[in-house]
Amino acid sequence: MLRNKQNIIELFNNDKQMIAILRAVQTLNLPDWWICAGFVRSKIWDVLHGFSHPTPTDDIDVVYFDPLHTEETMEKEFEQKLKSNFPNIPWSVKNEARMHHINGLEPYKNTIDAISKFPETVTALGIKLDENEELKLTAPHGLEDVLNMIVRPTPYFIESEERMKIYYHRLQKKKWHDKWNNVTYLIE
Repeated sequence: MLRNKQNIIELFNNDKQMIAILRAVQTLNLPDWWICAGFVRSKIWDVLHGFSHPTPTDDIDVVYFDPLHTEETMEKEFEQKLKSNFPNIPWSVKNEARMHHINGLEPYKNTIDAISKFPETVTALGIKLDENEELKLTAPHGLEDVLNMIVRPTPYFIESEERMKIYYHRLQKKKWHDKWNNVTYLIE
């Protein structure tokens, strides 16, 4: 049963494929890196729904924070390195030190700050292996929503009518309830 952070960490620790993916990213030695969003959320929701096979993901989002090297070409190089180990995985590597420009926002302080500004609380999640090979989980808005399968906007998105339009569009586009029928959408 998934009830808390430790349960989620144990869930990932017991998944050899996910640990292999985390180790592959760890070898890049990216500063302040995390695998975030669907990689974490989908695993949790698959288990909560009792699925025996993982739900396919559109991509695996790797985020990091390096203000000294903000060229997009660096991100593509990292994606290619990851593809050499896992060619069938759709990698998406983004340096959050430059993504505020793309998203039209104030600069992020670090990767967790960027994750906290993702559209949904259930997407604002990250996991990584630290230097001691221990799993670390970040959930800037807590784990209650993902564990209860409740989709709601992050506080940052609630602050802006324009951002809320993005949130509503994502709900229509993602169609999470089609994959996970116990998911509830909250419209603020």
